[in-house]
This record gives sequence, structure tokens and C-alpha cells, in this order.
Amino acid sequence: MGAQLQEEAESKVLVFDPGRTGARRKWVLGAAGITIAVAVGAAIWMSKASAPKAVVPLATRTSIPLVSVVTPGVQPVASEVNFTGTIEARHELPIGNSGDTGRIVAVYVQVGDHVRRGQALAQLDDSVLAPQVAQLSAALEQARAQAALSAAEYRRGLAVGPSGGLSAQDIEKLQAASIMDAANIKVVAAQLAVMRAKLALTRIAAPVDGIVLTRNAEVGQIAGSGGTPLFDLEDSGQVEMIGQVAEQDMANLKVGQAASVYLIGNPQPFAGRIWLLGAVIDPQNRLGEVRIALTPNAALRPGAFARSSVTLANAKRPVLPETAVMADSTGSFVYVIGRDGEVQRREVRVGSVIPTGVVIAQGLTGRERVVSMDGGFLHSGEKVNAASEGAPQS
Repeated sequence: MGAQLQEEAESKVLVFDPGRTGARRKWVLGAAGITIAVAVGAAIWMSKASAPKAVVPLATRTSIPLVSVVTPGVQPVASEVNFTGTIEARHELPIGNSGDTGRIVAVYVQVGDHVRRGQALAQLDDSVLAPQVAQLSAALEQARAQAALSAAEYRRGLAVGPSGGLSAQDIEKLQAASIMDAANIKVVAAQLAVMRAKLALTRIAAPVDGIVLTRNAEVGQIAGSGGTPLFDLEDSGQVEMIGQVAEQDMANLKVGQAASVYLIGNPQPFAGRIWLLGAVIDPQNRLGEVRIALTPNAALRPGAFARSSVTLANAKRPVLPETAVMADSTGSFVYVIGRDGEVQRREVRVGSVIPTGVVIAQGLTGRERVVSMDGGFLHSGEKVNAASEGAPQS
């Protein structure tokens, strides 16, 4: 019994086998390696799946861009010529002292006053001239009285004649005295007229109806002949706008055309008409002069900055979509497609904007193929394909 129990106990004892233990270890390591490989592969696949895809540039997908093109032609539009200038007196009269140098003793008007023809503007000192006029007036009366006496004596001498004891020589003397006294009247009268004219010039008066624009006269000031004008007078309140117009616009303007003039801060336009176009173009700035006659108005003050607009009816101009016209520091421009498919920059001048588009005043004939959209992504010399082309308008 004891021997049997001992044999069973010995059969349950774990016997260490080096060969079996090594095989089991290799199997465990292999399984672990497979698990790690599967995990790494899954991680790589997930990272690739979640990574953003690279965007292929448009330039690599298409070598020549596709653009929209329009051939505008020309159409009648009411275009405008706009220019700036200043308000000026149409007839500005400088008024000064045309007599002897004198001291101003009174000034009667201020800037902006409306004056009538002959109205006194200022008065010079006449304390010397007035007594001289009075003296010559008295001398003229004496001369007339003396001439009358001499004429009477000559008549009596002729009446008495030789019977009265007067010789022919005496009668001739009476005649000569009468003639000299009559001539003396004319001399004194002429002297009086000169002195009265000098006295009248001490009164500075308005030569026409108008408005006082400037005043340089002050009481106590010495006013000399030919010096600085004492006043500037606007003749009859007539004013005009003097503007500078671009050379290419001068040919479109005509005398008699209606114009609208705008002042800063005043939205109401003032109606006027072109009355003069300059005969020359300034070679420095390529501008010509235009003058617009305006109806007198208190708001139209000489020297004010003004903007004018002249509407040109039935002018034929190319009209482009607003997206076709671009601008930079050098001005407005468009892109034109040549026969070889290359785009070229074309400088243009915009006339006005109407409901159907932008009126091109200069730079296009209307027969060009113009890029109507996406011109901002192009540059001169680049080849393009035209997607569509508008029919020209006549």
C-alpha cells in the first residue's frame, strides 16, 4: 500500500524537459511578433487614410487658361466731358486813382457791395484843388466882364469913327483889345476845366453797375496815379467758369453747348453755356481753356473752385462690362487678345458709367477682343483660350 502511493506521487512530479521548453518559447515569441506587425500595419494604414490629399495646381492640369471675351463695338451713348476750374468775373474792372497823388479821406463801400454807375467808392483830399477851382471860376467871370467892355468900346469906336476924333489906329487898338479879352476868356475857361477835372478825379466812382470784389483803399492811405488798384469791380455781376480740358476732349466741345457747373458744398447745379474755347493747347500739360458763361448768382463768388460737366449727345463709344475694366496706380486698362492668342494690356480712359456698362472714351475702337472677366489673373504676353465672344454693336 505504501509502495503504491509512492509510485503515484512520483508519476505526478513535473519532470523538466529542456527540448519541450525551447519549442514553447519560440512559439510564444512568434505569436507576439505577428501581433506587433499587424498593429504597426494597421497604424500605418490609418495614418495614410487620415492624411490630407495633396492639391494639384490648376496650372499642372491645364496649360492655357480659358477666359471670357467680348468684342464691344460702338454704340450711341450720352457721354460726358468733365473738367474743373474756378469761378471768375467775366469782366473784372480794376479801379484806381487816375489823377494826382492824394490822400484818401473817405471810403464808402465794402467788399460784396452792389454799386451803381457813378456811385462814389472813395474820396481823396481836395483841400488844395477846390480853392483853385474857385479862383479860376472868379477869374473867368473877370475875363468875361473885361471882354464885354472891350467889345463895347470897339463898337462905339466904329460908330463914332473919324468924326469923333478917333484915328484908324485907335480903332484898330480897340479891336485888338476886344479880340485879346475874348481870347482870354477861352484861356481861363480851359484852365478852369482842367482844374475841375482834377477835382472830379479826387472822387473815385464806379464806372459801371457791378459788385465790389476787392478793396485796397483805407482812410489815410496815399493813392498815387498808376499804382495798385484801389478796388476791383465785377462788371454788371457777370461771372464765368474758366476750366482746363484734356486735349482729346477739345474736339468734342462746341461754343453754345449747355454745361452744368457744381460748387463744393452745393449739390444744386448752375446752368451755363460755353462761350469761348481756347485757341491753343498748353504744350506742358496738354490742356486747353474753356470758358462757360453763367447767370449772375450770389452763390457764384469769383475764386471759388468749380466742377463742370458737358453732355455730348449721340457720341459713339465702346461700352464694356464693369468686370473688364481694371485700374492700378498708372490708370485704367483692359486686356486685349491678339490674333496669336496672347493678351496685351491696353490703357483706356473711362468716360462714364451707364446702366449697360462702362463707356470707354479713349483707347479702344470697339473691334478688339477684350477679356471680360478674370483679367486680374492674367499678365501681358500670356496665351489664353477664348470661351465666348460677344457680337460687335454698330
